[in-house]
Amino acid sequence: MSVSLDRRSRGRGRLLAQGLITRPFATPGAAVRAFGAMQGQELPGALASAALRTQEGSIGAVIADLDAGRIVRGYPMRGTLFLMAAEDLLWVSALCNPGTLKAARKRRGQLGLTDAHVERAREVAQVVLPDHASGLPRAELFAHWERAGTPTAAGCGYHVLAHLIGEGDLCFGPWNGADQNVVTTAQWLPAGTGLDQRFNGDSVPATAELLRRYLSSHGPATLRDFAWWTKLPLRDIRPAHALVAAEFESGTGAGTEAEYWRPGLVNDLSEAGSAVKRPLLLPGFDEFILGYADRLFAMTAEQHDLLVPGNNGVFGRSVVVDAQVRGLWKRAGSPGRRTLEVSAIRPLPARTVKTLDAVFARFPFVGP
Repeated sequence: MSVSLDRRSRGRGRLLAQGLITRPFATPGAAVRAFGAMQGQELPGALASAALRTQEGSIGAVIADLDAGRIVRGYPMRGTLFLMAAEDLLWVSALCNPGTLKAARKRRGQLGLTDAHVERAREVAQVVLPDHASGLPRAELFAHWERAGTPTAAGCGYHVLAHLIGEGDLCFGPWNGADQNVVTTAQWLPAGTGLDQRFNGDSVPATAELLRRYLSSHGPATLRDFAWWTKLPLRDIRPAHALVAAEFESGTGAGTEAEYWRPGLVNDLSEAGSAVKRPLLLPGFDEFILGYADRLFAMTAEQHDLLVPGNNGVFGRSVVVDAQVRGLWKRAGSPGRRTLEVSAIRPLPARTVKTLDAVFARFPFVGP
């Protein structure tokens, strides 16, 4: 099946594919697994993003999946934090991280760090963390590193921790009431989930598996979108695509590049009707906004400047109506008296504002 999707249809299709309309996933773990990876830079927002795609929509269910080891957070690609299903973190990291880790090593000297500092931190973590069934908060691990001679101030601790997570030694695991504890992957992740064990070390079927999940959960999307999302080169993606191309419907969008999406999405979009126009409140780093190379399917360039002031990588929380960003929002007030504040890009109808108040009342916030 080959069709052409206009900008609005593409946005609506992405809302539906991402589960933000039908909330098709029984658990947060199932949602994260289906995505392959879910943006995790801002933790409360990442947990909300997982909840918003589930039938229950409960933040408690997300934390339960963290505590049970079904969901973890790591640096599997792009030097960026992502929520991952526990059984996927190691193989995706091995597939996507080599270039990122190599570049990070070159910057190590600028921080006053040596390879010996990193290796010492690795040794300390492997000794200290297994003594704690639920790992340790980041600050406590950093204190151990300082005592062992690895500096953690001025970004050093962040660099060392990100490197050890990216290499597959550590990850962020259970919830400690304010953040995730750091754990060793040996103690926290399922055995046999590395690239060698899952795919016999073969990057082509591994890339195909990650591409399958990406197109199923993000499509309509292009191979170039996937390349941006993973930072894998297109020369490695094209052979993998050949393994899964028959599983997807396709068409062309604004340009000449082919777009791919899960079977039945166009029919599901037609059947969804006005549900795709329902007003939504999304966290700042939600995959609907950050999951594609070009975000202008959901906003104009001017609106993008409002969402990401100065293009500084810090994304505001978006008000989405009919797959388009219509404003920014924040949570105001004090516990027990929280209110929704919306900065509309252009005036919103009174009925939409009323609907947003109801959406806000159900939003899966981490804290009161």
